[in-house]
Amino acid sequence: MKNFITAMLGSLVALIVFATGVVLLFIGFVATLVAVGQSKKAPAVADGSYLVLDLSTNITDAPPPFDLGDLDNGKSDTLQLRVITRTLRHAASDSKIKGLLLLGNLSPDGLGTGYAALKEVRAAVADFHAKGNKPVVAFMDYATTKDFYLASAASEVAMNPFGELIMPGLASEPMFFGDAFQKYGIGIQVTRVGKYKSYVETFTRDSMSPENKEQVQVLLDDIWGSLLHDIAKSRGGLQPVDIQQVVDREGLIKPSVALKAKLVDRLAYRDEIIDQLKKETGVTDATESFRQIDFATYAKSTHTVSLRGGPNFAVVYAEGDIVEGEGANTDVGGARFAREIRELREDNDVKAIVLRVNSPGGSVTASETIQRELRLAAKRKPLVVSMGSYAASGGYWISAYGQRIFAEPTTITGSIGVFGILPNVQKLANDHGVTFDSVKTGKFADGLLTVARPRTVDELAVFQRSVDWAYSQFLTKVAEGRHMSVDRVNDIAQGRVWSGAEAVKIGLADDLGGLDDAVAYAAKLVGLPTHPKLTEYPRSRSLSEAVAEALGRFAPSGLHLQSGSLLGQAASRVEEEVKMLNRLNDPTGLYARLPDLAIH
Repeated sequence: MKNFITAMLGSLVALIVFATGVVLLFIGFVATLVAVGQSKKAPAVADGSYLVLDLSTNITDAPPPFDLGDLDNGKSDTLQLRVITRTLRHAASDSKIKGLLLLGNLSPDGLGTGYAALKEVRAAVADFHAKGNKPVVAFMDYATTKDFYLASAASEVAMNPFGELIMPGLASEPMFFGDAFQKYGIGIQVTRVGKYKSYVETFTRDSMSPENKEQVQVLLDDIWGSLLHDIAKSRGGLQPVDIQQVVDREGLIKPSVALKAKLVDRLAYRDEIIDQLKKETGVTDATESFRQIDFATYAKSTHTVSLRGGPNFAVVYAEGDIVEGEGANTDVGGARFAREIRELREDNDVKAIVLRVNSPGGSVTASETIQRELRLAAKRKPLVVSMGSYAASGGYWISAYGQRIFAEPTTITGSIGVFGILPNVQKLANDHGVTFDSVKTGKFADGLLTVARPRTVDELAVFQRSVDWAYSQFLTKVAEGRHMSVDRVNDIAQGRVWSGAEAVKIGLADDLGGLDDAVAYAAKLVGLPTHPKLTEYPRSRSLSEAVAEALGRFAPSGLHLQSGSLLGQAASRVEEEVKMLNRLNDPTGLYARLPDLAIH
């Protein structure tokens, strides 16, 4: 036995040493790759090159969570919005850049690539063409509404003769679990304030309520109207009604129809576009392509990182669900963001804070934790808010005290309301022979925090009082931040969602504009240049931090479903709903969150 135990201990030590060695070798290997990548010189841009923006990406507001240096050679499945707009602004004045080529199809993920973000990219593309007097060519094999909305800003839009324009209009198609929960014995009780506060409907109903249909219809009409207006303006000579007629008549628009309707300028194959650009860039060798540089590579070569120290602006990105605690990379963690804002408030070198919000909201407690620090910061330095694609519910809660609020016409905002969800598994448990019993020392001791049974009328009244109180606080804070009466805020609240264009009309926002407009306004307040030095938060983590997190999160993969397949799409919808439930971690059980509108 002694020999056995000794052998076992020896094997265990050897295993630990081996595993440690493997990890160290892996880290060393990655570090070597990074060192090699960083030793490379920035690629030279040949005179007369076309800048190529492959749209097969997800456009996010916030910078990537990890900074891998040059390890990825400028390639990524995401691009940051400000990187795109800044790079296009630089390229417009770069004499070596002859033009811009847009191609590929967008790959929206999560809250990325919303219409508000695309409007800012369109504006940057239009400025590149106008201010730089340079051609912008867009080529599409096929195009969705988002693809075409962006591509339509080009000076020349070409489509594959065998492609298709998939632009039937906008629709909202949320998923409902009410009948499924009832079938499997899961009880759901809710408390809420606001007749339009529809988040809870996903778990209690089998269809949209009349109030929810009303508000979503108005919202979609606003967004769709803005899209048609922008497309028609770019496609000279068209009116929104002209495009609507084609959309309603065709559904799926064939290239020949799109050409006749002046939605595209020409039909061409990819090789014909390449030949055209070869002539424009002076390439005569049949074995070579046109003179070009990849957008991500060009962006890296022109980007200078802002460091702490010296007068600068802080751009804080609140992108994702608002959750209690630290939160994941894709969440707005209340404790983490409050700590970041507190540091910025106390940093005398930070002259102004621009809060960029792209969030449907979430935890009331976390929203208030963040807003508290923002209120304190606003007393020390300018606080300007830029609303992205979403700034609703808790996303509006944290925005309310901005000295100036900018929104895009297609921003989804408002949804000023509060709800609570109270599940129970009594029937499910009983059907499988599981029962519960209890003893207690107080009237509510066994009911407020249980999932063993439905809540009584008195217990529901306790939760409703909490929801009513949170809603009154929400109204008061918006009224104070927006300089309105509480009664006026209550009239436009009720959980109702509004487009950015309507938000400006009713006073929930001040101006229509994007992130650059918000930065320029803040710069004007403190007398700094229109494009001041910016430091972004949360910061991207280093390679070593990325490796550590990757190792910590490693787990065997299960069934892999392709995202483009029908089964993959259905599975991803269910998975997103489960993730959404997992983010409901407010200790008080109160939430200010926009429902999943599932707009497509």
